[in-house]
Amino acid sequence: MNNNLQVSGLCFQERGPYTFDISAGTITGLQGASGAGKTLLLRAIADLDPHVGEVRLGEMVCDKVPAPDWRKRVGLLQAESFWWYDTVGEHFPLPGSSVLVTLSQLGFEQDVFSWQVSRISTGEKQRLAIARLLQYTPRALLLDEPTASLDAANIERTETVLIDYCRKQQAPLLWVSHDHDQLSRVADHEFQLDSAGNLQLVREA
Repeated sequence: MNNNLQVSGLCFQERGPYTFDISAGTITGLQGASGAGKTLLLRAIADLDPHVGEVRLGEMVCDKVPAPDWRKRVGLLQAESFWWYDTVGEHFPLPGSSVLVTLSQLGFEQDVFSWQVSRISTGEKQRLAIARLLQYTPRALLLDEPTASLDAANIERTETVLIDYCRKQQAPLLWVSHDHDQLSRVADHEFQLDSAGNLQLVREA
């Protein structure tokens, strides 16, 4: 099954048009100065903000499916995670074995489900948000600074989990980071978004 993420003529908030493809099972890095529009690009692809142009995942076209269905398949990890319930476990309606494996890989034990959200650190929330997103097995991932609040050991753990998911699920992945060294490690190729909103390929596989 074709699972490439294809962006064609995408425009939003007087930015664009942007056209690029991310092949199934590959990681595209995106870097750029603050305010260049990296987060806005992710939000447009995720169909969270108004846009024109076409975004396609395999044979699925964003504008032709209900937004909630699209967002289940194109998973967005926002830079700041949001939590609606008191305990961690309430955010995991599908606590099967694969979720437990992912949590373990991210450095958590099963008792994490009983933790009070109000007491967990920013870094713990960031890793838990990744596990929460992956429980739904999205077909593509959009990641906005997924390791910004993590120490070196947890950065390594998180990178491993995300790369493994990308390869095993053959999921196209767009990874935003200000860390050039990180993108050199994880990305198959990289784009640069400059302050004027111009998108340029800066490294090919």
